[in-house]
Amino acid sequence: MLDSAPMLTSKRLVLRAHSTDDFADCLAMWSDPAVIEFIGGKASSAAEVWYRLLRYGGLWPMLGYGYWAITDRASGAFLGEAGLADFKREITPPLGDIPETGWAVCSAAQGQGIATEAMQMILNWSDQTLAAGSTCCLIDTSNIASVRVAEKLGYVADIVAEFANKNKVMIYRRQRCQT
Repeated sequence: MLDSAPMLTSKRLVLRAHSTDDFADCLAMWSDPAVIEFIGGKASSAAEVWYRLLRYGGLWPMLGYGYWAITDRASGAFLGEAGLADFKREITPPLGDIPETGWAVCSAAQGQGIATEAMQMILNWSDQTLAAGSTCCLIDTSNIASVRVAEKLGYVADIVAEFANKNKVMIYRRQRCQT
């Protein structure tokens, strides 16, 4: 079991564990209308972002997987976050124990392939590390950019689900790639 996110790198990106130093950048991202439009549509408060950071840190020692901060390899700038989780969501149909992937990219970094590149590193890591036979992701069907990312990553639309808040989302599933 891992206590923290392992560092993953590509030519453009470094994926690393979140730290308290990420708070201001996370707060700005989770308050940006371009980021939250399809993820609840409501800006997160400072307390909600703080709880999110604490939750990210707790995923790793409890589950052996979690979320990474996405940063620019050259400048170190915070670009977003992505990873895997089990949030025990109130959703119908339930997700069960399948790790759920997710990503959010700062508006200034959107449209540059950042989410796809980060998630490809994460899925490569999870395919080699985790025992799960598949992963899933939840996407608002109006979020065309995230649907494209999911499809590039090998996710296939499976079923429409309903959150506790009555929002409908598509559940996408991806089978583990055997290496």
